[in-house]
Amino acid sequence: MPKVNYISIAKKAAAIQINELKKINKVFNKSFLQAVDVMANCKGKVICAGIGKSGLIARKVAATLSSVGISSFFLNPSEANHGDLGQIDKRDLLLVFSYSGNTSEIANMLQYANRFNIKIIGVASKKDSLLLKASDVKLLLPQVKESDPTGMVPTTSTSITLLLGDCLAVALMNKMSFSKERFKVFHPGGNIGQKLLLVKDIMTKGNKLPVVNINKSIYEATKVIDQKKLGLAVVMEKNNVKGVLTDGDARRGIKHYSKNDHLKNFMTPNPFFVSETSLASKALSLMNEKKITSLLVTTEKEYSKTNRKLKGIVHIHSLLKYGIK
Repeated sequence: MPKVNYISIAKKAAAIQINELKKINKVFNKSFLQAVDVMANCKGKVICAGIGKSGLIARKVAATLSSVGISSFFLNPSEANHGDLGQIDKRDLLLVFSYSGNTSEIANMLQYANRFNIKIIGVASKKDSLLLKASDVKLLLPQVKESDPTGMVPTTSTSITLLLGDCLAVALMNKMSFSKERFKVFHPGGNIGQKLLLVKDIMTKGNKLPVVNINKSIYEATKVIDQKKLGLAVVMEKNNVKGVLTDGDARRGIKHYSKNDHLKNFMTPNPFFVSETSLASKALSLMNEKKITSLLVTTEKEYSKTNRKLKGIVHIHSLLKYGIK
């Protein structure tokens, strides 16, 4: 029996898909632009729907849209037929996937949406299909060659459908001026979000800052340290940072000297700063390098100056809490 070259088979399947996926350019027309506008102006949620393989694609597209700040969820048309149509609000938008466009399970959902004037973006490969006839915006997928030996198993067709979904998401991101800063807001627990967190997102600020005037006594500074619970006080003079006083230095000062001694005698001048727009991971790196547990935070504009304004304090505990490594 001859040995089957599975590597060659896989390469052939990949080549078929790569070649067929080039047909996606046919979808980038006025209807595509209309779909982007309708999705961007949606006042409710973008509800993605589909059955079978198209349902799996719809789930992924819903997840992608949610991850970039577009409120979206997946709705199974079969479940919708048994009560879940109540999840659809008049302000919502249906994004329905069906390669043939004639999947029977989507019929009731389409009828419901048409009845209550809920907009539908239909994604299908047959122009005269049930789905596209019922849709307000019609995204006609090109007919593609499947990459399996029978030419029947959804392979290339699911790939091009997913590609279209991703292209819609990317177009919307550009329309909304989506940025890394916004991305991390929706991914606070993931590795990507952690890496993109900025210092200003996790720093202590406002009335929680342990600030003390340079003319105050070391005793008064110690009271501020105790109240704010960050392990230090920032010594200020006319809104400019003059130094920091750690909890340890303060208590040693009170123990060995008069409680009314001037702060200048105990504070550390020229403390380390980080810009509020720096990555949180950079702040942790600087802490490790300088063997300290806190950094003062200033604006990007003030960072290069000698007398910097205090915007906040980033503590190593906050970095660890957010999983910064």
